Amino acid sequence: MRVFVTRVFARFARKERLDDERLYEAIKRAEQGVVDADLGGNLIKQRVARLGQGKRGGYRTVIAYRTAQRSVFLYGFAKSERENIDERELDDLKKLARHHLSYNDGQIAKALSETDLRELMWDDQEEEQGGQVPQPVVSCDP
Repeated sequence: MRVFVTRVFARFARKERLDDERLYEAIKRAEQGVVDADLGGNLIKQRVARLGQGKRGGYRTVIAYRTAQRSVFLYGFAKSERENIDERELDDLKKLARHHLSYNDGQIAKALSETDLRELMWDDQEEEQGGQVPQPVVSCDP
């Protein structure tokens, strides 16, 4: 399972201090069949806990989700700031989900290189990928 965040979602996660591990936990629950809400059109809504608190007063995330293949975090909001998304937003998010879930490997690579997507990394990813964790490219040029 490859897990990504969009540029917009990454900005939200950084602002709210949502680390990759907590986002991955939401996907792990979905893979185990625990989905907070199935929104249709390959969209799910998962709760994510605030740092040092539980999920109840935390964040809601909307994820483009294809079981055992790919997940893309599209949108997030604090439960305290808004109750839910409206129908227009839901339609737009379904279109965005179709778009991201239709990517082939080349399109994913391009989106990653252009920073439209970022792939999540977490501690037990190595076990899931048979010991093969993608390593970040580090330039040694002066």
